[in-house]
Amino acid sequence: MKTDIIVTPTGAWFMGRRIPCTLGRAGITTTKREGDGATPAGAHSFVGLLYRPDRIARGKLPDWAVPIRPRDGWSDDPRDEDYNLIITRPHAYGHERLWRADPLYDVVLLTNWNWPYASRGAGSAIFMHRWRAPGRRTAGCVAMAPADLLWVARRIRHHTRLIVRAQG
Repeated sequence: MKTDIIVTPTGAWFMGRRIPCTLGRAGITTTKREGDGATPAGAHSFVGLLYRPDRIARGKLPDWAVPIRPRDGWSDDPRDEDYNLIITRPHAYGHERLWRADPLYDVVLLTNWNWPYASRGAGSAIFMHRWRAPGRRTAGCVAMAPADLLWVARRIRHHTRLIVRAQG
């Protein structure tokens, strides 16, 4: 059985199953830049799994999932020494809140895009997370329905990759 998640503009495929998903509002790119709204093409490893413990029961996720705390954020400012890393808020540079009012980051699979040694300006926070709605684009992440995201999160393994292709 295939262990990679293959993502194209028409959906994702994993373990013999087609999963509807959405990508960045600017489509797929091979020249990712911070803030361009594109999803980077290529093979990306998963390097972490975060979750909101007040919204997702620990037992629904693999044992390597790490809880998000209210002051957690992710640096998306190329001027920051901690660019493309988790940070604690308040933070002097631009960043995203990981503990959000909406449910988008209740479960977040982290990829190794531009990580752990970030090239400044080459893009940050390429995650797999919950979508806002079917067909609603992201800022560059891969997003899917909550039930599908949980299904994927429980099945990925150390060697599973997120492979983003411009064509199917």
